[in-house]
Amino acid sequence: MKKIILVAFTLALLTSGCKVFKSSKKSAAAPKTETTAETKVFSVPAPKQEVRANPTSDTMYEPADQATGKPVSMRSEKFTMSTEDQAAYGSKSFFVIVGSFASNDNANKFKKDLAQQGFKPIILHSETGNFRVCVDSFSEEATARSRVQKIRTEHPKYADAWLLIKKQ
Repeated sequence: MKKIILVAFTLALLTSGCKVFKSSKKSAAAPKTETTAETKVFSVPAPKQEVRANPTSDTMYEPADQATGKPVSMRSEKFTMSTEDQAAYGSKSFFVIVGSFASNDNANKFKKDLAQQGFKPIILHSETGNFRVCVDSFSEEATARSRVQKIRTEHPKYADAWLLIKKQ
């Protein structure tokens, strides 16, 4: 009699820990129904963007360029240039940048490649430590922006061209 009770107790213990019996119990239960709520969509009007004559922020954007679909990025920072470039471009305030490098050697290699493509590049050493490769400079923002757009359309590989504003 003790053996039968021991066997029954062992079987009950084994069946309660067996995954096969547990999964059959769960499948017999009523399935849960999922309720999905409708997604609500809100629209927010886009902020008006303007081009200011004397920007005060470090980074600004204008509406996206029609050809590339990307906004023209602008950054204002202090930088230095070689003495010969300073004489030629020192009075300019807006510089079209097509490359930025941490290494002066890499900037010089890129400058040579651009010269072979017909550009007249110069290298600007920024206050952040980067070497910016500039292909054109202007006194007026509007003409600088149009030059960026022209470079983007004529040279798609320079679609990331941007404007550097000389910080006083």
